Amino acid sequence: MSYFSHLECAVPCGAPVLDPRSGWHHLCTCGAPLLARYDLNAARSWPRDSLSGRVPTMWRYQEMMPLFDGEEPVSLGEGFTPLLHARRLGAELGLDRLYIKDESPNPTNSFKARGQSAAITRAKALGATTVSVPTAGNAGNAMAAYAARAGLAAQVFLPRDAKRPFLDECTLYGAEVTLVDGLISDAGRVAAERGSSRGWYDVSTLKEPYRIEGKKTMAYELAEQMAWRYPDWIIYPTGGGTGMVGMWKAFDELEAIGWIAPHRRPRMVSVQADGCAPIVRAFNAGSERAEAWANASTIADGLRVPKAIGDFLILRAVRESGGTALAVPDQAMVDGMLRIGRTEGVSAAPEGGAALAAIERLVADGSIRPTDSVVLFNTGGALKYLEALR
Repeated sequence: MSYFSHLECAVPCGAPVLDPRSGWHHLCTCGAPLLARYDLNAARSWPRDSLSGRVPTMWRYQEMMPLFDGEEPVSLGEGFTPLLHARRLGAELGLDRLYIKDESPNPTNSFKARGQSAAITRAKALGATTVSVPTAGNAGNAMAAYAARAGLAAQVFLPRDAKRPFLDECTLYGAEVTLVDGLISDAGRVAAERGSSRGWYDVSTLKEPYRIEGKKTMAYELAEQMAWRYPDWIIYPTGGGTGMVGMWKAFDELEAIGWIAPHRRPRMVSVQADGCAPIVRAFNAGSERAEAWANASTIADGLRVPKAIGDFLILRAVRESGGTALAVPDQAMVDGMLRIGRTEGVSAAPEGGAALAAIERLVADGSIRPTDSVVLFNTGGALKYLEALR
């Protein structure tokens, strides 16, 4: 049974709620993201033990996903990724309970598969024939793969200096790739200019309501894998921030339906690059919004997002959780990649290396205690970034 009910403004601004079946909905009339909502009172009758024996993908939680009864998800087997107890790495850091939530086994090698599976599922159900996305790399790869799976045409807009593996993988899945001078923000501008007159369905980060729904399943999985308890810390590399926002939303849902008793949630740590840290700067300044970062530069393509449309939602999650925001240098990311690989055999992208660098800093200053449970999110694998190791 589907409990998916409506869409509402993330602010909220007072605009009426929207029927998800009534057409294509992207941003609210006020310009803020729209969020998918569910009948949480009815969902309290959904038993947690019904998950036993279900398919080990993110669609095991389909009752709380943007999928109506009778619809089938566009899936490549995404989700239900390993939660690894990183004993050797933890021992080096003095942590007994360090875990890696490893998103690299996802289709197209990153957590972006989750969001694109959900977004393309709704795009197909709503009658889209062409989907488009501006991307730093991994989101475009995932979108191209899921569009191919759904039989939709894909338009991908990449910064011209994107790493070659990102371009080649989009081509592999049959997408048409446009290279744009500048950053992902420039790619977004060009994608919008071309797509609006051609009737393309835009799956940009938080400019449609459904990618966040795929990303939120990381929190559902984490709760299930930890026997329905929260860890003390979640360390999350943050570009557009959909994963951070999605997990905070999922905690609301899990508590509302009675699957986790309300108590202190994990401290959420947003990790960015020294060369592109708008969330960190806004957090330290006490601001509710983040100003665009000029001349953004980092080897971690997923962190090179100068302005996130959901900045206020990211900052809200960090502050309400009692967490923090940290920026780390590129070399520390590379060192982290190598250390994760050497100690745990996990293929970590620079974003995962960034999360490890943040943990080291928080352990050193005493914020993270030796007995705390800490989850490092490795949002993708190293294969598209191997040149960084040189």
